[in-house]
Amino acid sequence: MQRAQPQDWYRTTRKGEDVTLIDEPFITPFYRCNMWHVRGRDRDILVDSGMGVVSLRTWVPLVTERALTAVASHTHFDHIGCHHEFEDRAVHRAEADILANPTRVATLADPYVTDEIFDCLPPLPYRSDTYAVSGAQATRLLDDGDIVDLGDRHFEVIHTPGHSPGGIALWEAATGILFSGDIVYDGELIEDTYHSNAQDYYRSMVRLYDLPVETVHGGHFPSYGRDRHREIIRAWLDGKNATTA
Repeated sequence: MQRAQPQDWYRTTRKGEDVTLIDEPFITPFYRCNMWHVRGRDRDILVDSGMGVVSLRTWVPLVTERALTAVASHTHFDHIGCHHEFEDRAVHRAEADILANPTRVATLADPYVTDEIFDCLPPLPYRSDTYAVSGAQATRLLDDGDIVDLGDRHFEVIHTPGHSPGGIALWEAATGILFSGDIVYDGELIEDTYHSNAQDYYRSMVRLYDLPVETVHGGHFPSYGRDRHREIIRAWLDGKNATTA
């Protein structure tokens, strides 16, 4: 398999409301994390940071222009790979230890990271069998109801355990924007990791169903609006209810 050039590894797409999608187009869609950069008056946030196989700060100037907080929606390998590149790092307290000590098993790099998740391999010296996330001590521990304050924008932390114990979503009531992480997106949802919890997942989905969203920016796959949000969750909840009836 060919290897990509580092300058080609990332792609940025403006989404409106000062939100920019950063992604890694050479990773296959199922494993390709959506990184969300949000511009605020006083500082910016970056929701998730990809695999970390190419330096984000070196090749995406957007993330170095202003003071920035790197927020982890959760601590799987495809979401925290470049968190160590940022001085200000936030994560739910339930997964702070994984962010600081990200073993291959704890981050799901083992068993998921193989050459098959790429359409084009990262630049040398990357090797799938030795890939590992760099540790990054959190500078802020997040809890349900906390506010991430950008000056003129305020994102409420919604604790959404289920996919993982410290999963969070970020909710901006003023715009109806929800950054949902991996608890819900428009694609196959993962409910069977080593630290997933079925009861927590159900409660998180119920909580998000009635949220008056305008736009959902998920951890994977394309963004979507309110009707699709309710359709995805309703179908998921109905499926769970049918299996327990």
